[in-house]
Amino acid sequence: MDNFDQKGFTLIELLVVIAIIGILAAIAIPQFSAYKMRSYDVHAKSSLRQLFMACKSYWIDTGSGQPCTLAVATLPTYGFITSGGVIPVPVGNEFTFTATAKHPSSPNTFSIDPGGVVR
Repeated sequence: MDNFDQKGFTLIELLVVIAIIGILAAIAIPQFSAYKMRSYDVHAKSSLRQLFMACKSYWIDTGSGQPCTLAVATLPTYGFITSGGVIPVPVGNEFTFTATAKHPSSPNTFSIDPGGVVR
């Protein structure tokens, strides 16, 4: 009686599939980490832009000589909301304004200038 009609995978086939999955995982995991880091940086940059717009609204109401602080920008009138652990630090009035922000999970710090350019 022959047992050639049995169905299933050989050990070699299973090892090849496991090796392929391992190679794909080795490629995907570092890329995923890079994507996460990039998203943290985008979050910090976005917070700076939103803070800048809140400060612009404040300066329209009070005059450009007034310094914009985080306490002012977070008032309901101006609508800035901190999120995700990113807390920007604004300094100066409309002509000397700068602010910096950093996501807690990223080593990168970004700043914005009086013209609204994020670097």
